[in-house]
Amino acid sequence: MAKGNLPAVLAETLMFEGGYSSNPKDPGNWTGGKVGAGKLLGTQKGIAAASYPDRDIRNLTDAEIQSIYRQDFWNPVRGDDLPVGVDLSVFDAGVMSGPSRSAKWLQQVVGVKADGAIGPATLAALKAAAPRSVIKGHCAKRLGFVQSLAIWNTFGKGWARRTAGIEATALAWVSSKAQLESDVKSAKRAANSQVGGVIATGAGGAADQANNLSGLPIGVVIAAVAIVAGVLFVRFAVNNQRAAALAKAAKEA
Repeated sequence: MAKGNLPAVLAETLMFEGGYSSNPKDPGNWTGGKVGAGKLLGTQKGIAAASYPDRDIRNLTDAEIQSIYRQDFWNPVRGDDLPVGVDLSVFDAGVMSGPSRSAKWLQQVVGVKADGAIGPATLAALKAAAPRSVIKGHCAKRLGFVQSLAIWNTFGKGWARRTAGIEATALAWVSSKAQLESDVKSAKRAANSQVGGVIATGAGGAADQANNLSGLPIGVVIAAVAIVAGVLFVRFAVNNQRAAALAKAAKEA
């Protein structure tokens, strides 16, 4: 179990959160939780001024930062009771997308009622599960969710890189070097397969797509082919990032 592991987990999360930011394209920087809603405020190391109006966000101490993350993100996902590696995946996803949503993804992976409240049933299922499989499954659900968001085109590359980095680090905490090297090969195979699909769709595969959509206006056919190629390219990019992050973790193992 991961009692006392918050400092190590938080250190990984803060590497992605960075310092102070007031990006107007980030919904978290607006008091209404939507771009253009309310007042534009800032975020310091992932802590949004809109959520903590009584705090001097720009001048938070390290102790204050850890206290906020412990109370509002670590404790809600039962961080001290989660296996090492799983704690990082669940905590970091909770910071980005909310503790309840991250907990539901975890519950879906281990096959218990997804109510967003980690309790005895979730912990028992976790105890019987393989941490590596849980980490991979949880990160896949997290990635699927952020890809569905309207602002994916703005922040998607960074989100995918962060998810890949967290997955790689979480796996490194519970894997052998050989296992990590095997993960790298799997991610590279997936990326190569998908980039091949992009090429096929844009070339000879386009004719097949056109045949399948015969009878439709040419503009619709072209749009459909472009959508297929776009989806494959995103998957290629994601797996390429996963392969790079995993290769780094394997090298350092």
